[in-house]
Amino acid sequence: MDEPSATAEQGAGDGVIHTRALTKRYRGGQLAVDGLDLTVPAGSVFGFLGPNGSGKTTTIRMLMGLIEPTSGTAHVLGRPMPRATRAVLPHVGALIEGPALYGFLSGRDNLLRYDSADPAADPRTRRARVAAALDRVGLAAAAGKKAKAYSLGMKQRLGLAAALLQPRRLLVLDEPTNGLDPQGMREIRALIRELASDGTTVFLSSHLLDEIEQVCTHAAVMAQGRLITQGAVTDLAAGIRGRLVVTTPDTGDAARVLKERGVADVIVDEDRVTGEPPDGEPADLNAALVAAGVRVRGFGVERASLEDAFVALTGEGFDVAG
Repeated sequence: MDEPSATAEQGAGDGVIHTRALTKRYRGGQLAVDGLDLTVPAGSVFGFLGPNGSGKTTTIRMLMGLIEPTSGTAHVLGRPMPRATRAVLPHVGALIEGPALYGFLSGRDNLLRYDSADPAADPRTRRARVAAALDRVGLAAAAGKKAKAYSLGMKQRLGLAAALLQPRRLLVLDEPTNGLDPQGMREIRALIRELASDGTTVFLSSHLLDEIEQVCTHAAVMAQGRLITQGAVTDLAAGIRGRLVVTTPDTGDAARVLKERGVADVIVDEDRVTGEPPDGEPADLNAALVAAGVRVRGFGVERASLEDAFVALTGEGFDVAG
């Protein structure tokens, strides 16, 4: 099996994934992905964000060689896709649109069947690798249970275990915490960080902005088939102004004073009043609140979140349905 070389990778750009003007137009004229230039740095946990219909899934399917682009190029591990699919995919673990499972087989037997279908897999280490993968995603105790009895979250874990049966240079995960409870989400996020620390690049599609913010080092934002921005997660919100936050038991009076002083988008939530800070000295706003008899227990400007950046960049709220 050809190992994608470092020289080839450098020739295709600096990233483990690198696209240039990647475009997909479906029959009927629908433009799903429009001129995408994407670079995923080696060793990163890369979040791929976008509302429903933004072109995320179509992009992933082109990267994995499942569909051909209309125009443009995509390189994965330095090799052109879909032409080099057979050379590249053995080094890629993927969980896309949920795992395909045999319901009548146990979780363990599903993985044994997956592994036996892989010509690069060593049958002598199969059972040990399956056991290790199940343990890594927290399914060791449920390994003998039939997959049809698995919850959605357990199925997601099993799909991730299938992607981890072999050492991978790249993991492509589509909504990996879908269906998991909060504890399960924390465990999978910790696993993703662990994989990245071992040198695996993780490409993660998610509709959960806080998930991207917690686990990803880099991210890209898609909207209507086009790339809006990409870069380090810490940089994406750097140019966006944060929210003014006032903590007070006198929320009604505080909201009135802030509006009079030019604060836009004032929102009251329990004992907090937030808004877009106006130009000028924040201390003057604080003084005005105190002068109006508002008991100010906290006053400041919170750092802009990835959600703030997304709304500012796309001009729309995030569709949590993905």
